[in-house]
Amino acid sequence: MIEYKGYTGVIDFDPELKLFTGHVVDLRDEIYFEGDSVAALEASMRRAVDHYLEVCHTRGEEPERPFSGKLNVRLGSDLHRAAALAAASVGESLNNWLIQVVKDAAESGQAKQRRYSASPKRRGAQRNRG
Repeated sequence: MIEYKGYTGVIDFDPELKLFTGHVVDLRDEIYFEGDSVAALEASMRRAVDHYLEVCHTRGEEPERPFSGKLNVRLGSDLHRAAALAAASVGESLNNWLIQVVKDAAESGQAKQRRYSASPKRRGAQRNRG
């Protein structure tokens, strides 16, 4: 992943074209970029994001913020009730309890991702998967 001005690009490699390709995942609009090296890929993403921001400015439109901080989640009534009870049991509002649960899960997932990508053995295994 690459980050620029708060936007996140996800990268893939196209073996036929021998190019890194990527797209920004934080937006409804589609922003693609590519390069034959990491430096070229990063420069392409910067240009693409800057172009997107320039087009929004020219049109007088507000660019999409990568994340608003609001999240609508449909849990189903049983899970909603269970979550509300769990929050109440620790003296938290449902909103604050959910924030902590999501934060803990995200941090745990990031730690696992760092461990996974840092392991040379696993990186090789990941590359060899079809």
